[in-house]
Amino acid sequence: MTPAAWFSVQDIAVDTWVIEEQLSDENCRSFIVAGTRAVAVLDTGTGVGDFARLAASLSNRDPIVLQSHAHWDHIGASHAYQRVLVHPSEAETLRRGVPNSDYRTVYTPAARARLPFPPGFDVETAFIPGVEPRGALCHGDSIERGGRTLEAFHTPGHSPGGITLLDRANRLLFPGDAVNLGNIYLQFEGGDPAAWRRSIELLADLAEHVDAIYPTHDSAPLTAADMRAIRDAYEDVWSGARQPTEQRADDDGPADVFDCGRYRFWLQPGTYGA
Repeated sequence: MTPAAWFSVQDIAVDTWVIEEQLSDENCRSFIVAGTRAVAVLDTGTGVGDFARLAASLSNRDPIVLQSHAHWDHIGASHAYQRVLVHPSEAETLRRGVPNSDYRTVYTPAARARLPFPPGFDVETAFIPGVEPRGALCHGDSIERGGRTLEAFHTPGHSPGGITLLDRANRLLFPGDAVNLGNIYLQFEGGDPAAWRRSIELLADLAEHVDAIYPTHDSAPLTAADMRAIRDAYEDVWSGARQPTEQRADDDGPADVFDCGRYRFWLQPGTYGA
């Protein structure tokens, strides 16, 4: 199997590509946004396969990695780049990397039997090296790539340093894991349901200025109508008008799950609501 079998690439706009991986049922996306002078790499995947080589084949312009956040499935190839920016609240997570023990927890024997890993990837020895950030990525920052500017917005809730990037000129929005059509996980360590309530309000406002919204998991693209619906449903959760569909417990602890059809909110009991 070649690396191309693990990755799929789609051209979503002029000089803009999505790289998608076969990650369980939620896949995983990274994005290449090229300007005339340089290229922004929005996240670097799970560490399976040669992401950096594939990204370079799409654009050989000077790259800078802009991390939407520092969860394991978004920093896999960040160590292959000279310049990596992340929100200060997740810099230490990026520095730690991901040990092999975590890889083996994610890729269980059942997953290994199902997933067609590329040659050279061994779950028994794989790990993600830590990366020293070359700078901070903060709310209000603008990253100019030569005729192409990305505006950064802090959108915590799923993680403390979640960053959304807006390509205003091309009417594209990249919210990372902040929102998607699928599981919206707010129960993780570092999750903040109250902060996410503010984030989804901001995202719904930003959505009115774009034509397409590309999250890093599940279906894409989203629309402004999707964002408004997610915001309104969460307001129902917050006010108590919507009750949990089920209670779940896993390695991250107990969670109230609110199934809204196209998306599901996961929240720790007692951490949400007026």
